[in-house]
Amino acid sequence: MKIGSPLPRKKARIEIIPLIDIMFFLLASFMMVSLTMIKMQSIKMDLPTATQAKRDFKPDIVNISVDRQGDTYIEKEKKTREEVFSFLTNKLALNTNLPVYISGDKEAQYGGVISVLDLVRRAGVQKVSFAIKFPSANKP
Repeated sequence: MKIGSPLPRKKARIEIIPLIDIMFFLLASFMMVSLTMIKMQSIKMDLPTATQAKRDFKPDIVNISVDRQGDTYIEKEKKTREEVFSFLTNKLALNTNLPVYISGDKEAQYGGVISVLDLVRRAGVQKVSFAIKFPSANKP
């Protein structure tokens, strides 16, 4: 014989409202953290300034730097022109819409920067830009 309890038996329920609140909190937290994670992959350069400059950030961009001696760098690593070409062709195989920024030191030889531009074009990259320094607010 079964004896029943004087208290009514309640079925367990899963409340969805607190779960939604927690998910929104986690989403906002991850978004704020991801905004602070900027990966710098360039060497220190003395870039020329331009008056009509605007900021542009893309996470999958390739930065190629040319210093005043004519040495080529990708992500702070010194590379030969052949290594740059093979690096670009490998990256282009993964992303056919690969953007490339070329930054040259103010004292860099014009021919060195143009040879890097020619190398990038030969690799098949269509989106090529030159990096410049933003003008200071206190200069006219």
